[in-house]
Amino acid sequence: MDKSPIAIAVKILKANGYKITRQRQSLLELLAQSGDRYLELTELDRLMRLQFPKMSHNTIYRNVKEFAALGIVEENQNENDGKTEVKLDCNEQHAHHHHFICNQCGKVQELKMCPLSFFSDQLPGAEITGHHFELYGICAECAKKFTHSVDKLNVNFIR
Repeated sequence: MDKSPIAIAVKILKANGYKITRQRQSLLELLAQSGDRYLELTELDRLMRLQFPKMSHNTIYRNVKEFAALGIVEENQNENDGKTEVKLDCNEQHAHHHHFICNQCGKVQELKMCPLSFFSDQLPGAEITGHHFELYGICAECAKKFTHSVDKLNVNFIR
């Protein structure tokens, strides 16, 4: 049985009464191509409209919202520019998680631990109805590249 993210997304869509149109299939494929990185919603819209010029912005955005409601797509507000970004996130368990997002390369890493209990302990009697938690920084690969570049500069400077 195919366990690719697209196959899982198609299964979820069908289970919820959605038809798999060429446009929805293409939307899933574009999201899958971005891999473990977010794709700006405006860029996704542009790419979709290259394939389907008569497709409206509203149709694309509505499908993304429906995908997000089904747990197929994750939405994020970019910390730097406030733009909406999306990525395919198909796992059949829809496990709650958070992210570390690299400011350099855009790679997204899932964080399994949720800090909600830390905050709820500080708010006795309060009822928390939701939260959004993301960490931003430089991933290990980018940090390593930067350190390597600085070391190389220092060696050349000392000569």
